[in-house]
Amino acid sequence: MHYLCTIYTNFKAFASYFYQNLIYQGKMQQGLITSEILSQFRSIVGPDQVILDETELNHYGHDETEKLVYVPEVILKPADSFQIAEILKICNQHYIPVTPRGAGTGLSGGALPHLGGVLLSTEKLNKIISIDERNLQVITEPGVITEVLQDAVKEKGLFYPPDPSSKGSCFIGGNIAENSGGPRAVKYGVVKDYVLNLEVVLPSGEIMWTGANVLKNATGYNLTQLIVGSEGTLCIVTKIVLKLIPHPKFDLLMLVPFGSLENAGAAVSAIFRAGFVPSALELIEINALKIVSKMVDSSAVPVNDSIEGHLIIEVDGNNLDVLMQEMESIAELMTQFDAGDILFADDAQQKAELWKLRRRAAEAVKLEGYTIEEDTVVPRAELPALIKGVKEMGIQNGFKVVCYGHAGDGNLHIRINHPTIKNSHGNPEMTEILKSLFRLVKSLGGTISAEHGIGLIQKPYMETVFSKTAIQLMRDVKKAFDPNNILNAGKIFDSKD
Repeated sequence: MHYLCTIYTNFKAFASYFYQNLIYQGKMQQGLITSEILSQFRSIVGPDQVILDETELNHYGHDETEKLVYVPEVILKPADSFQIAEILKICNQHYIPVTPRGAGTGLSGGALPHLGGVLLSTEKLNKIISIDERNLQVITEPGVITEVLQDAVKEKGLFYPPDPSSKGSCFIGGNIAENSGGPRAVKYGVVKDYVLNLEVVLPSGEIMWTGANVLKNATGYNLTQLIVGSEGTLCIVTKIVLKLIPHPKFDLLMLVPFGSLENAGAAVSAIFRAGFVPSALELIEINALKIVSKMVDSSAVPVNDSIEGHLIIEVDGNNLDVLMQEMESIAELMTQFDAGDILFADDAQQKAELWKLRRRAAEAVKLEGYTIEEDTVVPRAELPALIKGVKEMGIQNGFKVVCYGHAGDGNLHIRINHPTIKNSHGNPEMTEILKSLFRLVKSLGGTISAEHGIGLIQKPYMETVFSKTAIQLMRDVKKAFDPNNILNAGKIFDSKD
């Protein structure tokens, strides 16, 4: 009897090891979700929130990453942290892959269910729980649209600055997962600078808070900041406490054209060296501007072939006279870089038109065939060198390139239109090209992602910027949170047992 028990115990251990390895190696096969497990899911979230419809499965099988589609076995739409906890208990027990998903606006494949399994949508967790005007804080669920939250706190005279270009559709939870930024990060910082505390559900089903609702916290390891930017690989975020600031009363905006894209890049650093800190400082190449102007049917910016790019420069604050003086001084400084005629936005409508062109640039160029996007970042003074290197790379390898991005942060979005290659993921030729790009980025003191995350498509390049020791430490953190590797497995790096 003892002998039989030993055999059974060893077999169970072997089976556990086998299934874990399948997951860790990205080889998990579909079909783990039985009818019995589906029945359990229905009892947790309700029959209507267990989605098996083929059209829906395909819809949730892609985000904004290139042209990639990976179909999940089932979509679950829980309504609270307790339902998520029960779902994760089941998935953890049966080694079922779980892919957390917000609005599906990501650009690195973080929400792609490439292992099948469960796609867990947070769209039902869409309440702003409270706005604390005394402490300048808001408590929200992750499925709230970023712009909806910004508008809600603005009504109270408060400001949540992080504003990704997709703010009208992306979720706060997705912003947390990717540590998003946006145009105003140059002055106000990124998402991590506003997250005070998080309620999370661990893969085991345990629900916990990561910190406290305070501005300073030196109590042990900072679990809150560890989870921000972890791309849903460690836990599921279910409640978020965000810091707010008073909303600035005024903002001014101008558009500065340059005959040379490299001059535009050089002007960026000069603005900061002169002592100015704009609330936004964006770069958009003329070819991208032409494409987006056509798509939205806008003539707000005259298209001139003698111009290679524009800077969008915004300042904000509470003293209008001071802001006007700043804009005049910045405009004068721009003449040192052969800037053309500067357009000052006269009213709110003109400002909105300019921002629309910038925010929809990514959507427009993708529809035009520029499907591959890289989210590089370098010290801002190195932008001209990066721009030059990128353009040369396009000529050498026979593809078109357009650039735009948050120049004030040194964050350059590079869009590639290759005549035959539309997905970088899994393509050997494009992989080698991108390795060259990222070696250039590293040589300039930069890294491979500023705000889009690593996800699925950037993970082959992690060793370009991190040592094997650093990556192993990340793997160890992942395993501490998620020993069965069910949460977003195979994202950021290929997990190993």
